[in-house]
Amino acid sequence: MVIRSLIIGVLGLVLLSGCASGPPDQVHDACLILEDNRSWWRDLQRTERRWGVSPGTQLAFLKKESSFNRNARPARRRLLGVIPGARPSSAFGYAQALDGTWDWYREDTGRRGADRNDFGDAVDFIGWYANKSQRLSGISLNDPYSLYLAYHEGHGGYNRRTYRNKDWLLRAARTVQTDAARYDNQISRCERRLGRRLIPFF
Repeated sequence: MVIRSLIIGVLGLVLLSGCASGPPDQVHDACLILEDNRSWWRDLQRTERRWGVSPGTQLAFLKKESSFNRNARPARRRLLGVIPGARPSSAFGYAQALDGTWDWYREDTGRRGADRNDFGDAVDFIGWYANKSQRLSGISLNDPYSLYLAYHEGHGGYNRRTYRNKDWLLRAARTVQTDAARYDNQISRCERRLGRRLIPFF
């Protein structure tokens, strides 16, 4: 009876800490990020199998969009520099998906219960959107630079090259490209370690 109570208590603490966990302390090393978030590793692998987008690209998108903050939103505009006003968009969650695009994703995939502040749902969304970018804009799934431009501008905007004179966006896409390559290289060195099962201590 005592052992059962201890196990239930430990499981409760694990679940509580999982719900309350914030962004990783160190966002430049994929191995450190994923060693502290093993369920994230499984989600990244699942998305790669389903949509063909590398784990490094998925992580690079989340780093750029939200810095891995599950509840991220755009900052409110300030009226007279002081009074909080409306937010500039409906972007929310890990992937900063807009309301309309998220609704399209849920309808298109049948994942009606998907949440933008759920890591697994967010990376699946990124994989799905990249798949759309491949089909609608002819972008390779191995081209995080162009995938990010389409992610930001939409497929119609990307096809019209609306990003051409947006230097800040081109810089952001280069950052995503660099981060994706670094993350994938790091993961290649720790992938076996990430696949090991953790032994629980009671």
